[in-house]
Amino acid sequence: MAETPVLVEVARGAIEAAVLDGRAPDLDAADFPPELRLPRAVFVTLRRDGALRGCTGTLEPQGPLVSEVARIACRTAFEDPRFPPVGPDELDDLEIHLSILGATEPLPARSEGELLAALRPGIDGLILVDGPYRATFLPAVWETLPDPAAFVSELKRKAGLPPDHWSATIRFERYTVEEIP
Repeated sequence: MAETPVLVEVARGAIEAAVLDGRAPDLDAADFPPELRLPRAVFVTLRRDGALRGCTGTLEPQGPLVSEVARIACRTAFEDPRFPPVGPDELDDLEIHLSILGATEPLPARSEGELLAALRPGIDGLILVDGPYRATFLPAVWETLPDPAAFVSELKRKAGLPPDHWSATIRFERYTVEEIP
């Protein structure tokens, strides 16, 4: 995507405005190129000194990409329950990484073995849904969990399920992402 530097600037600008002015700026998607006005799902990952500082996103598009980047950047900076809100002293050190999700596709599997055989390590993001349990791992998680069995076990754990869980109602979807460092 040719407009990727703009998206990182939008994310940074939204976070900085929210920290310094108390609210994110109002964006008009019409002011941006058509490619950035398309509805897309996005995750925003923040790092500081190489350490995770927040990561949130959506699996379904909820608006124009440029607007979603600003909204999710602020949500990541202030609402990721694992971290305190980003403060003014952190702004210069924040690294912003965007993962723009492609369309999801069902990944039918009648057994864990079928699922593991169908996975593409390093390529697939994976969504698990089983009743009220739901979780996802972005493709970047393959860097720390390169073994498909470990990847799936940890995804189950993230969803609140035992690592050996399997049921007739469990469903999986996969997606790819466009990474913007």
